[in-house]
Amino acid sequence: MNNSVGNTARLIGAGLRALLVLTVICGVIYPLAVTGIAQALFNDKANGSEIKDKSGQVVGSSLIGQSYNLPKKDPNDAEEAARPDLKWFQPRPSNGLGSNSVNTQYSLILSGATNRSADNGAIDGKCTDKAEEGTLCAQVVAAKDAVIADNSTASYQVKPEDVPADAVTSSGSGLDPNISPEYAELQVHRVAEQNKLDVKQVEKLVADHTTGRTLGFMGEPRVNVLQLNIALKALTGL
Repeated sequence: MNNSVGNTARLIGAGLRALLVLTVICGVIYPLAVTGIAQALFNDKANGSEIKDKSGQVVGSSLIGQSYNLPKKDPNDAEEAARPDLKWFQPRPSNGLGSNSVNTQYSLILSGATNRSADNGAIDGKCTDKAEEGTLCAQVVAAKDAVIADNSTASYQVKPEDVPADAVTSSGSGLDPNISPEYAELQVHRVAEQNKLDVKQVEKLVADHTTGRTLGFMGEPRVNVLQLNIALKALTGL
């Protein structure tokens, strides 16, 4: 009986010592070591890939997209459709993007895709203006019409065939921070006109903020919209 109690006590003691040691190693030493290495070697990424404006204020992350819309006419109307602020480069369509943090108003809403098939609402395999309302095709057609209308100016007419796919479709997460160089270039004339800038100035801005494929072969060339708009803000002095 005494041996049994003694053995049990030793087992409990060994278990408690193991718990204490593992708690210190896994709960204190390991997290501190990982955090220290991350801060020393990958400080920017470890802190959320923050982007700062010229004043040093954090205005967002290079990993999360943001929208650039005009203020609502009625702030209390939840059904009022968002109206893009045409002074800024616009991101991909998405219900997951928050407000424009260049103006220090940013609130994340949600992340996710439509989960609709590519031919949702298609008629004879094509997306047309006869697509049923609420289908993916109807959304794409409406987005394409809006892109053409918003980006056509007195001296520049956007052709339907010039509208790239990322201008009318959201990403899988709905929070893509990047657009294609083609979509950025399509917006150049409108941004130049709205901000009273020379087109070549804006074209150079896009070229300077275009990132090529990772390691030269992975992914696609891209333009980070937040970084581009921060540079635009600095250029215009807004």
